[in-house]
Amino acid sequence: MPLPPVISAQAVEKRYGRKHALRPVNLELSRRSFLVVTGANGSGKTTLLRLLVGLAAPTRGELRVSVERGRLGYLGHEALVYRDLTALENLDLYGRLYRVPERGERIGMLLERFGLWESRRERAGAFSRGMLQRLALCRTFLHDPELLVLDEPFTALDAEGAALLDRQLAELRVACTIVLSTHEPKRVEHLCSDRLALT
Repeated sequence: MPLPPVISAQAVEKRYGRKHALRPVNLELSRRSFLVVTGANGSGKTTLLRLLVGLAAPTRGELRVSVERGRLGYLGHEALVYRDLTALENLDLYGRLYRVPERGERIGMLLERFGLWESRRERAGAFSRGMLQRLALCRTFLHDPELLVLDEPFTALDAEGAALLDRQLAELRVACTIVLSTHEPKRVEHLCSDRLALT
């Protein structure tokens, strides 16, 4: 018996007053799929991703996401880290919130992988935009989510950071479901199984 889709959307749209933030979308995504969402600025990419993680509600249509909220990993335009805390303190806080087993080892591995180990005791507020993005990626991957929703994850990353993310996505591709929005679809086309172009 086939498993139910991770995401099912039927004529899902979002309006703010008379303005369309997202025109009707139909979508069905199976487990361990990799969906790349593309479109011009203002086409609704960020709105769709916010709907998928429950940060907004559709105006019309039916949306089902069959993953518990605690098993979602979301990277938006904001890093969602505390600037007064160090990188280590931020990840330890999130690790406790998500009840990550052996969180010390998991945090150390991610900080090392994303080139932040030497900066682990520095406050996030002192980080460059690229370092903040790396820390946000560590936060997103920390609890080993079943569904990853990534909004322009390559933003602000230098070549080394982008290559690190490339490798991480290639590893995760076989283990979880990924929805990723990007202006550079060619970068991930070798990984994706599904595409959605918004207009």
